[in-house]
Amino acid sequence: MKVITLKQPWASLVAYGYKKYEFRSWKLNYRGPILIHAGLGIDKDAMEKVEDLGLDFPSKRIIAIVNVDDCISLDDTISKAINKENPLVYGNKVRTGYAWKLSNAKLVNIPETISGKQGIWNYNFEE
Repeated sequence: MKVITLKQPWASLVAYGYKKYEFRSWKLNYRGPILIHAGLGIDKDAMEKVEDLGLDFPSKRIIAIVNVDDCISLDDTISKAINKENPLVYGNKVRTGYAWKLSNAKLVNIPETISGKQGIWNYNFEE
């Protein structure tokens, strides 16, 4: 199954359904399920803003499966509209590139420690 590695807290915010868009500079043509891997990296500024949500923030583990529904080319109007959906998660940064629309986040329990990779990678997983 396809996997993407995200820094914390972004991985957990996706896993718990707070973050419905993943922003990338590149277009994703794939639609369907993708695993969320929490990498070793931490966005410390973002972590301070969301640490009161009471979420787990594991590292080096696959923590969720979500569905990629769409890949939206961003402009100022779309970026601002996404920011308004959840200001705690998205802030007010105007983004460029693409927003991958995510849905149906479900936590998974894969206890194996796994090093992350850049881009989309594959992992043998069956629900």
